[in-house]
Amino acid sequence: MKRRLTAGLLSLVLSGILLLAGCGSKEESAVKVTLNEVAHSVFYAPQYVALEKGYFAEEGLDLELVNGYGADKTMTAVLSGEADIGFMGAEASIYTYLEGAEDPVVNFAQLTQRAGNFLVSRQPMENFQWSDLKGQEILGGRKGGMPQMVFEYILKKNGLDPAKDMNIDQSIDFGSTAAAFSGGLGDFTVEFEPSATLLEQQGDGYVVASLGVDSGYVPYTAYSAKSSYLKENPEIIQKFTNAMQKGMDYVNSHTPEEIAQVIAPQFEETDPDTITAIVTRYHQQDTWKEDLIFSQESFELLQDILDEAGELSARVPYDELINTDFAEKAANQ
Repeated sequence: MKRRLTAGLLSLVLSGILLLAGCGSKEESAVKVTLNEVAHSVFYAPQYVALEKGYFAEEGLDLELVNGYGADKTMTAVLSGEADIGFMGAEASIYTYLEGAEDPVVNFAQLTQRAGNFLVSRQPMENFQWSDLKGQEILGGRKGGMPQMVFEYILKKNGLDPAKDMNIDQSIDFGSTAAAFSGGLGDFTVEFEPSATLLEQQGDGYVVASLGVDSGYVPYTAYSAKSSYLKENPEIIQKFTNAMQKGMDYVNSHTPEEIAQVIAPQFEETDPDTITAIVTRYHQQDTWKEDLIFSQESFELLQDILDEAGELSARVPYDELINTDFAEKAANQ
C-alpha cells in the first residue's frame, strides 16, 4: 500500500512538473511585436480593450506599446525597424510612397472612421457657427497632418479660407497646444481627448464643435507595416488583426460605462468619470468601425482631402498602399 501511495505521489509530482513546463513553453512561444501609436488617447479605445482583455495574448502575441507622439515619429520608427507595426493616419504612408520609399508602408487595418478632435473656445458659445472663426487666433495642428487637414477641409466646406479668414498657429508641438491655450494663447484650439474635456473641467475652455461630426466619415487612423514585414510575417499580422477585431466587437456591443471600466488602467492619471464622458462622446458620434476593412472609397476620400490641402503631388493607386486580406479574414472569423 505504501509503495502504491509513493508511486501515486511521484506520478502527481511529475505531472505537475510537466504541466508547469508546458505553461512555461507556451509563454516563451509568445511572439514579441512592437506597436508604435501616434498618440495615447481614449479615441483608440478598441486597441486598449484588446490589450486589457488579453486578446493579443490569446493570439499568442506579446505586444509592446510605444507612444510615438506624432505621425512623423511613428512613421520613422516603422521605416527604421524600431517598430513592427505603426498606428497613425494613412496619409503618412502616402507621403513616404510618393517620396520613393523602396519598402513602402502598407495599411492593413482601419480603426477610426471619424476625426477624433474637437474645437475648443475660450468662451462658451451655445450657437457656434464656423463663420465665428473669422478673424480669430486658432491653435492648429502640424502642416500635412490629418488633424490640420480635416480642420481645413471643414473650414472650406463652410466657405472659409484657412489662410485668409483667420490666423492658424501651427508652431506648437503636438500634445502641447492644450497647455498653451490654458496659458492664454489663442481664441480657439483644436484638441484631442482627454485634453478637450480637461480644458472644460479646468474652466479654461469649452467644446463648441466636433470635427468628427462636421467632417463626416473620414479614414482617420490605420495600422500599417512595411511591405516586406507583411510578406515575411503574415501570421503575425493576422493574429494582430484578429485581436483588434475582437476589440472592435467589444466596443460595438458594450456601453460606454463598460468600455471605460475596461480601458481605465491605460489612463491611470484620468478620473474614471472623465474616461466615461470621453468614451460616451466618441461612441455617440460613431467613431469606430464595425470591421477593420479599409475601403477604396475611404482611401480616395483621404486623397481628396490631401489634394485639397495642397499636400498631394500625385494620386496613389489603392492596391499599392492598402491590403484588406487580413481585415476581411478577421471580420469573418
